[in-house]
Amino acid sequence: MKAPIFIPLQTLVRKESDRIFRIWTQSLLPSVVTTSLYFLIFGGFIGSQIQDIDGVSYMQFIVPGLVMMAIITNSFMNVVSSFFGNKFQRSIEELLVSPTPNWVIVLGYASGGLIRGLLVGLFVYLIAGAFTDISIDNILLTGGFAVLTSLAFSFAGLMNAVFAKKFDHVSIVPTFVLTPLTYLGGVFYSIDSLPEVWQNVSRFNPILYMVSGFRYGFFGTSEVPVLISFAVVISFVIILGVIDIVLLNKGVGIRS
Repeated sequence: MKAPIFIPLQTLVRKESDRIFRIWTQSLLPSVVTTSLYFLIFGGFIGSQIQDIDGVSYMQFIVPGLVMMAIITNSFMNVVSSFFGNKFQRSIEELLVSPTPNWVIVLGYASGGLIRGLLVGLFVYLIAGAFTDISIDNILLTGGFAVLTSLAFSFAGLMNAVFAKKFDHVSIVPTFVLTPLTYLGGVFYSIDSLPEVWQNVSRFNPILYMVSGFRYGFFGTSEVPVLISFAVVISFVIILGVIDIVLLNKGVGIRS
């Protein structure tokens, strides 16, 4: 017999999973196609003219960054679109007035971001195999960074959805915050190649630590000590998760 607390969580996980696969042409396919173009253009055409980085070819170097970029984007967008859609339809109010604890609601919606982010990340990794030989040095570490990063941005997506008041607000953070931070987070380059001033500026970008730690799992080398990267990611997961629970407890963006 299942504990009562797991019934609403299981229901939310199933609901979010069904949503992902029901609209797979919108949730899974676009990122796979876009990333394939990145591999073709940056890795195939431009990468062939760039020297090796830390002993690996440029094509191999960008694989972890592109996988992580896919995880970050899809985890965030899945939760922000799902939660805001329910909020816009006012169906979220029925869930909030139910006996379901808010931490279960947060985890339930975050599970959708986790599933979609990891699925797309896996597809991108498999596609990378068609362009270059790529292997994972430490699969547990790589998987840990993937899961934690996906959770962090799932929580961030829920926070965005809580504060959003119309559909235009859903795209503001991905466009003006998430995309610049991702591109400046070492996806396409090593920060060691930057001037010292910009290296120091880059260290304020949390995505740098996520990409760097994830890359360490592939190659055993990174621009940032892996323990520091792990600490940063864990901190973001905890902080964002707690903020989401507090926001739901206070009814921010929901109660009129």
